[in-house]
Amino acid sequence: MKILVINKLTFKIIFIVLIFILFQKTTYAQPSLPQRTLTVEASQSLHFGSFCVTGSGGGTVTVGYDGSRTSTGDIALLAISPISTPAIFEVKLCEGRNVVISFNASTTLTGSSGSLTLDIGPTEKGVSGSNFQTNSNCDFINQIRVGGTLTVPGTTTSGIYSGSFNITFNNE
Repeated sequence: MKILVINKLTFKIIFIVLIFILFQKTTYAQPSLPQRTLTVEASQSLHFGSFCVTGSGGGTVTVGYDGSRTSTGDIALLAISPISTPAIFEVKLCEGRNVVISFNASTTLTGSSGSLTLDIGPTEKGVSGSNFQTNSNCDFINQIRVGGTLTVPGTTTSGIYSGSFNITFNNE
């Protein structure tokens, strides 16, 4: 009689397990897309270095996205610290995504004795409205370098001039 009870219990357990196996659903789906989170950090400021106005005509100082520095007009570039540097933005986004760069063409820098006009760009990826495709994996940082041209009137007094500009990075 005991053997019969054990067999009934075993039979019930096997029957319940078979029911779960038969009614188990298996779902299939496409693999998930890579993350679309775009992160941007400014890692270096645009800096024009030291220069002086040598005449009454003024001129321009240009820092290229590659770090080169040139001047026009009555501007003398000085080889003293601080040195000129392009702005650098670090963009992190998964491989194969498009990023569109947009920014205003100019902004104003202010100092204790007046203001200067800064024309922004180009970047190493082009001008405002240009796009680029991200490289490598989702942890790779794409550096975007930005230059600019500073217009210096002949009446500009010495001093430190500062300002800011915004660049928008849109993920497509």
